[in-house]
Amino acid sequence: MAAFLTSLLSLALVVFTALSLELNFYRNSCPQAEAVVRKAVEEHFLRDPSIPAGLLRLHFHDCFIRGCDGSVLLDSNGNNIAEKEAPPNLSLRGFEVIDEIKGKLERECRGTVSCADILALATRDGVAISGGGTYDLPTGRRDGTVSTITDVHLPDPASSVADAVAAFQTINLTLADLTTLLGAHSVGFCHCLFFIDRLYDFKGTGFPDPDMDPTTLDILRKKCPRPTTQIFNISSDPKVFMNQMSSTPFTLDNSFFHSILNGRAVLQLDQELGFTDLTSNLLARYSTRPGAFRWMFAKSMIKLGNVGVLTGQAGEIRLNCREVNQRH
Repeated sequence: MAAFLTSLLSLALVVFTALSLELNFYRNSCPQAEAVVRKAVEEHFLRDPSIPAGLLRLHFHDCFIRGCDGSVLLDSNGNNIAEKEAPPNLSLRGFEVIDEIKGKLERECRGTVSCADILALATRDGVAISGGGTYDLPTGRRDGTVSTITDVHLPDPASSVADAVAAFQTINLTLADLTTLLGAHSVGFCHCLFFIDRLYDFKGTGFPDPDMDPTTLDILRKKCPRPTTQIFNISSDPKVFMNQMSSTPFTLDNSFFHSILNGRAVLQLDQELGFTDLTSNLLARYSTRPGAFRWMFAKSMIKLGNVGVLTGQAGEIRLNCREVNQRH
């Protein structure tokens, strides 16, 4: 009974959180807010078509820790080391896009649009511009004031599906959400660091992952040489396209699921999606029905954007996304 009541309370909190946000939240306080965000993302995309992938990852890492409160955007301060300094976050990018949009919106309507909403909206627009479809995104998030490295616990690229699902369940996302959201790996780059063991020493065997397509293995080994040291520098670590089957690596589509079905996924977690009953069924559906993938991806993105949001008088509206407001 106690477990049942806890589940009901958790569900109630999720529903309350979702209802606390609303479409066009800034229609009166800052009518041009969403247009400003969209234009900035479009301009950055023209210069760097990989930016939607960067924004997607930035948004996910924000929402997974402390909820979608913009805490991943905060810089370290004094003795406090911020989330962005944690090893899984060192390769995050897109901070400059959020800073630029925030600067424009502060000039348009000071102290009105939160950094958390800017990140969520920029991600939404990045999804649309890269071909993933559009979706209506409720807004009204407020910014958190806490960001600490010790809070950062994210699913590892080498996690099992079971471990990844357990991590997703802590933020009220399901196995179906996990499978769907990983479809974002159809775009962007991946550092060799995150899958190097699959190429040379899978699970300590001294051999490559037997589930990886041999041609893909040869291609990736040429781009990611065997490491000569145990010390990795993320800034000099080579990168490869996340989707090895796509001729359009900056288009968010269902090609990622074809990669898995052909043993050509780069990350171990992605490849393991092909080996469970539910995920393999979803893979088959998404690989043949691109419209179904886009619809479900939008649904899961909205659900992700509702995780742990601050609304009403909670948190604050930061004037600078990299630091909390000064108290007087």
